[in-house]
Amino acid sequence: MNDSLPLEGIRVIELGTLIAGPFSGRLLADFGAEVIKVESPDKADPMRNWGKEKDGVHLWWPVQARNKKSITLNLRKKEGQDVLKELVKESDILIENFRPGTMEKWNLSYEELSEINPRLIMVRTSGYGQSGPYKDRAGFGSVGEAMGGLRYITGFPDRPPTRVGISIGDTLASLFSVIGSLTALHERSHSGKGQMVDTAIYEAVFSVMESMIPDYLLSGYIRERMGNILPGVAPSNIYLTKEGTFIVIGANSDGVFQRLTEAMGKPELANSQKFSSHIARAEHMKELDMLIEEWTKTLSAHEALEILDEKGVPSGLIYSVKDIVEDPHYKSREMIIHLEHPELGDFPMPGIVPKLSRTPGKVKHTGPEVQGKHNDDIYKGLLQYSEAKLEVLRANNII
Repeated sequence: MNDSLPLEGIRVIELGTLIAGPFSGRLLADFGAEVIKVESPDKADPMRNWGKEKDGVHLWWPVQARNKKSITLNLRKKEGQDVLKELVKESDILIENFRPGTMEKWNLSYEELSEINPRLIMVRTSGYGQSGPYKDRAGFGSVGEAMGGLRYITGFPDRPPTRVGISIGDTLASLFSVIGSLTALHERSHSGKGQMVDTAIYEAVFSVMESMIPDYLLSGYIRERMGNILPGVAPSNIYLTKEGTFIVIGANSDGVFQRLTEAMGKPELANSQKFSSHIARAEHMKELDMLIEEWTKTLSAHEALEILDEKGVPSGLIYSVKDIVEDPHYKSREMIIHLEHPELGDFPMPGIVPKLSRTPGKVKHTGPEVQGKHNDDIYKGLLQYSEAKLEVLRANNII
């Protein structure tokens, strides 16, 4: 493995707060980009106070802020806007997730910034995108999940729509923003020019909605809430075990289904008219799920999964965080890493995805625990400001 990180030499300015913008910054920082997080001197990123708390430290912030630097800068004032423009001259990517029009109000539009640095890639993540009739609306991840179609199909048919247990709309948008920024970086290596990356949260959600559009427009089918099953796919469900826990089994292809019937001790089911084909199993899904659960309820989760694994049937326990922490595969893949936190000591957090064979990413630290921790590093070092100039900026509440 190479000790250098693949995005070393790329400087990123991270504006915005909470998840949709900052998660993009975290992902780029994991692979070596220098990410400079900009926070207002009088208003920190609310993420600093999110999540559970231990000894006065909120536990979400170190995960989101890892590997980043922090400076303070008041973008509502012209002096702060001028400082940002000087940073833009020295940077490759700018990430923001404000409501469209905010950067323009601050004289920091893409047109103005690209005149200063034609190579700049400006990554803009918002609820509805930078254009269209809804662009000025306030947009949170939850709203994007609803408009993108995810909320409508999540839950059980006899209950109202529910949410996924995480901020999936924000994180999906962040992932697409990172794809856009890396794509633009690659294109810049040929053209020498930057560009704007426009990611809408609702579009990021909509993009992963599989065949929903042709299903409706070509066959008139509207996918509804189906609980734990997939429409037309069987068996693919969760099943109760003897000790009251659930396991998930996916055995919808013919070959895998045959192996499942062997695991159940009922190989004759694979040849029965009701279950012998993909279409037949979908038509008799409820009956089939009942037969499978009759079998799983006679076994502990461990016993059932051991048998299914021996037969090559995709299956698994529905993990709680306790199961994740104790699982040897997570440990082997370094998916729970430990860093030294300045106040809490050992600090566990998720590892890096994806894993590169030659230049893997790395988490070097748990992020800036105070706003403006790297003001001197950036303002004195990168921008070569004198102490006298910094004193003026402080006196004017710019930093």
